[in-house]
Amino acid sequence: MALSPCPLISLVMGAAVEGLTDSAAGRARRRRWVTIGVLAVWGPGLVVMLADTDAGSLITAAQSGASWRYAMVLPEVLLIPILFVVQDAVVRLGVTTGKGHGQLIREHFGLGWGLVSALTLFASSVGALLTEFVGVAGVGELFGLSKWLTVPVATAFLVGLAFTRSYRRVERVALALGLAELAFIPAMLATHPNWTALAHRVGHLPLAQHSFLVLLAANVGAVIMPWMVFYQQGAIVDKGLVRTDRRAERRDTLVGAVVTQVITIAVVVAFAATDRARTRPLTSVAGMARALAGAIGAGTSRALVGAAVLGGSLLAALVVSLAASWGISEVLGWRHSLNEGVGRHNRRFYLTYVAAHVLGAVLVLASVDLVNLAIDVEVLNALLLPVVLVMLALLEHRALPEGVRLQGAPRILTTATMGIVVAFGFLMIPGVLAHWG
Repeated sequence: MALSPCPLISLVMGAAVEGLTDSAAGRARRRRWVTIGVLAVWGPGLVVMLADTDAGSLITAAQSGASWRYAMVLPEVLLIPILFVVQDAVVRLGVTTGKGHGQLIREHFGLGWGLVSALTLFASSVGALLTEFVGVAGVGELFGLSKWLTVPVATAFLVGLAFTRSYRRVERVALALGLAELAFIPAMLATHPNWTALAHRVGHLPLAQHSFLVLLAANVGAVIMPWMVFYQQGAIVDKGLVRTDRRAERRDTLVGAVVTQVITIAVVVAFAATDRARTRPLTSVAGMARALAGAIGAGTSRALVGAAVLGGSLLAALVVSLAASWGISEVLGWRHSLNEGVGRHNRRFYLTYVAAHVLGAVLVLASVDLVNLAIDVEVLNALLLPVVLVMLALLEHRALPEGVRLQGAPRILTTATMGIVVAFGFLMIPGVLAHWG
């Protein structure tokens, strides 16, 4: 029987509406799966970048702002692409080979160079752990708590976290700790910076001043640290990321690079805008809080500085110790995964992790000048970078198949970027030795 025009039109319109509904539902489902996929991949880049803004980095940035006002803002901006380029090479190595950085060094350059890289990692990690625990102790003292309480409690928390038998669980806790560092953004805004002065002075770099060069080296060392390479590659392997995850993990790394530098710039600007930061020496976390108290209030300053430094310190202590444990285990061929319970097959990995925390906690339960220690550690990182980046560049060429290696302009840009950082590290050696002498 023939259909009349009106029912026919209704039928067609109904089918179209149903099709649109299905299409909308399909798009919603695809968006949901994309979101789930992104959340499943993202993490290693954000965690390692937020750990980059640790107690040492924060105090170095604060001292930079207090000493040179807005002069360090431009270098911090320029470090964003450099930081991304370095860690993007780590991403490609991790998702393509499924192996940690230490293991690749041993396989392609032998055990000798693997031990050299492990010693480099160890030196960087020990220095970083000291500053993290000093940061924890400083936050506790800011609220009247003894370091003999806060440091052991923090150590027990971080050690216990590794025994949850889940890398993803550790990663979620790490991200929660790292988000506390965002407290420096409202702190910066509350100081009411002179944006006009910042715009006029942002391009003024007093490169002829030795003290500025030392702080510049410290800031480079605070942004690109040797343990970051080992951590992110180890995390990619432990999380089970593969080649198809590369694009999402690159975005994870890029977002992390921008966020960590925004936090660092916020610290520089906040202390540059505060006159008391130039009249009071920054010798402790309490000194940082006092320097900002005049601009944002004593209670607010303690809360914001305390939250940011504590979150950054705990996160970095976790990441640094994992980087050292993964790296050393990879070089020596030990089993190493947070997804496995402790057993005879992997006990050396867990013992290394625990020992790193205990050693750092014991050493820091003595009076330490946080500012000088933090700056010296970051300068040490800048001097160790040539070893790490040369090895990274060589691995990019040797360990990756032809189709995955960078070609053409991207390869030239990456090589040039790493070369500049390596050259900077070598050029800073005489000045740094004079500073330490």
